[in-house]
Amino acid sequence: MTKTLEFIFDFASPNAYLAYRALPPILQRTGATLFLTPCLLGGIFKSTGNQAPMLAFANVKGKIDYDMLEMRRFIARHNLTKFRMNPHFPINSLLLMRAMIAAGAAAQQTYVEAVLAAMWEEGQAMGDQAVVAQVLRAAGLDAEKILAGAQTDSVKQALAGNTEAAVARGVFGIPTFFAGAEMFFGKERLGQVEEYLGNHEAQISIG
Repeated sequence: MTKTLEFIFDFASPNAYLAYRALPPILQRTGATLFLTPCLLGGIFKSTGNQAPMLAFANVKGKIDYDMLEMRRFIARHNLTKFRMNPHFPINSLLLMRAMIAAGAAAQQTYVEAVLAAMWEEGQAMGDQAVVAQVLRAAGLDAEKILAGAQTDSVKQALAGNTEAAVARGVFGIPTFFAGAEMFFGKERLGQVEEYLGNHEAQISIG
């Protein structure tokens, strides 16, 4: 049986980038396969009453500073030296997430790598469709086809459905991971994810 780790995913979260980049050694050590489920973080927040940490803890003295310290520690531990906070943050990721679905499974890895690099390494304005198209073309993808597909009803419904289903399973933020029925939230839980995968034959049912 193949171990599978499901990642509830949205490009909008810098922590999603950091977790994604930190995952390969864990997947290699555990023999697990990664499955990305595109969701809309804004939709998750709206449905659950959650907020981005910078808003939720804006009035808590020391909390944001400590969160930034933890981020720096995580970056150093996993040697994620290419990470740069995007100067356009926060970015509306609706188009990006719809386009991820429109790109299809065969092109998903190329699409994800290109968008993650543009968003969290190069600081590009990924809320701008023209910039997104340029990034996709540079990655060898059919930008026009993908972006046209992102506007179809079926893709819009798929993203909305993924988001609603994630909330129904208890998701309130990103990055969230599922190993079987076990949910883990936050990049700081990757150690727990690895421990669980090492001790269980985690399976997920997709679709």
